[in-house]
Amino acid sequence: MAEVAHKVEAPEAIVADAPTPGDTLLYLESVTVSFDGFKALNDLNLYAQARRMEAVIGPNGAGKTTMMDVISGKTRPDQGRVIFRGDIDLTKLDEAAIANLGIGRKFQKPTVFENHTVFDNLELALKGDRGVFHAVFKRLDADERARIEEVLGIISLTEEAYRRAGDLSHGQKQWLEIGMLLMQDPELLMVDEPVAGMTDAETEQTADLLRAIAETHSVLVVEHDMDFVRALDSRVTVLHEGSVIAQGSLDSVQNDERVIEIYLGR
Repeated sequence: MAEVAHKVEAPEAIVADAPTPGDTLLYLESVTVSFDGFKALNDLNLYAQARRMEAVIGPNGAGKTTMMDVISGKTRPDQGRVIFRGDIDLTKLDEAAIANLGIGRKFQKPTVFENHTVFDNLELALKGDRGVFHAVFKRLDADERARIEEVLGIISLTEEAYRRAGDLSHGQKQWLEIGMLLMQDPELLMVDEPVAGMTDAETEQTADLLRAIAETHSVLVVEHDMDFVRALDSRVTVLHEGSVIAQGSLDSVQNDERVIEIYLGR
């Protein structure tokens, strides 16, 4: 059973001019995660604003996946706070409760129902009661059908609506999975390396898609492709050994000496 959202105690003192949990949609403060003595996250501080795009980059082992595991409730931090909507402590909740709060996560490899049509995949992902009984006996109402058609347009799969999902290209499957998350209407969408294996044209279209989504949702993108990150036109956070070492525009972090030495210059 999903846990009830827990309110956090009054925040501790925070450095002047730094954002506070109340100023942000998502706020990570002093988050540390250790595995057999190895610190996957080391006093990590990071935040995301409402209806903004945030890109996170860093070398393998920098802590990017662990960061998303902590936000989604898959991993419990050893210490630190993870605050959503200003006063909900995500470290007290399980994965189902966090998903129900409005945090969606897309993994690198697309997971769709390949033997069903694109339309059926979106229908199965509709927010609300989508159990077996509902799926078999409940007809879509006008609002539900309109929402599916809206999302089909957003992910550029309107013409593929009644095509078997398993027959889609790799890029189209990625878009479909993003669309399935959109059917849940999340406030925050976390996307892990969405353009891995895509063609140049699909990569460009994915950047357009995520920028459009960020107009109404918060989007946190973990990526290695610097050309794609540039196309996102968002703030960039660089992780190394579980901590933030630089943050700002892509141009500013690419010119940061620590980033050049640790990541980009390798």
